[in-house]
Amino acid sequence: MRGIMQDNAALTADAYLAWWQLAGVESAVAEAPHNWLRPVPAAVSASHAPQPAEIAPQAKPQDLEAFHCWLESESSHPERRWPTPPIYPSGAVDSPLMVVTDMPDAADVAAGSLLADREGVLFDAMLRAIGIDRAQAYIASLFFARPPGGMVEAADLAIAAARMRTQVHLARPRRLLLLGDRTIRALMPTDSGAVSGHSLRDFNHDGGTVPVVATFHPRLLLSQPAAKAECWRTLQSLIEEDRP
Repeated sequence: MRGIMQDNAALTADAYLAWWQLAGVESAVAEAPHNWLRPVPAAVSASHAPQPAEIAPQAKPQDLEAFHCWLESESSHPERRWPTPPIYPSGAVDSPLMVVTDMPDAADVAAGSLLADREGVLFDAMLRAIGIDRAQAYIASLFFARPPGGMVEAADLAIAAARMRTQVHLARPRRLLLLGDRTIRALMPTDSGAVSGHSLRDFNHDGGTVPVVATFHPRLLLSQPAAKAECWRTLQSLIEEDRP
């Protein structure tokens, strides 16, 4: 009786090991766990894989109008994956100031323009404090649409930063103002003191450099009024630039 049970146990063990060998297991243990029951993902053809919205050197727009057309017509921009309507940059070439924010806020989407509602009122006051009207400024955002939850992937942020450097080059502003921590980290990743600094720096774009200063986004100033004094000291460097 005992011999029969032992023979059955051996057959069961052999069958068990054979099953795992058919499943592709080559050893009993490994350095990392593996989910052998996970479904195999479908293979994606390289010709159908989504490509990043980078501008090929030979296809780069030669002026701002061509860039705007590319921005509105290109299907591979990260924003095409998001359901919110786009808000494209506005302003003219050679503006005295180009302002870059990170993305439209919910109020911007409702209004159809960047820096709207309460944030827009505060932003307009910031511009007036340095002697500039909104109509004189070129206003753009890293992302021209708002992603769900306002969260973006690192790869999309890198694409948006490269795209913005091309846009700054073609817009040719006299000065550049960056709003918010996400914008600063994307466009000036090596300048950790950009927010707290009160002097102009050089921003490298596709065609050279432009003086840049960075400060808090109006959304933060509304929730933390104490930061307005720091923001004003930063904006003063834009005024001093025009002094003889």
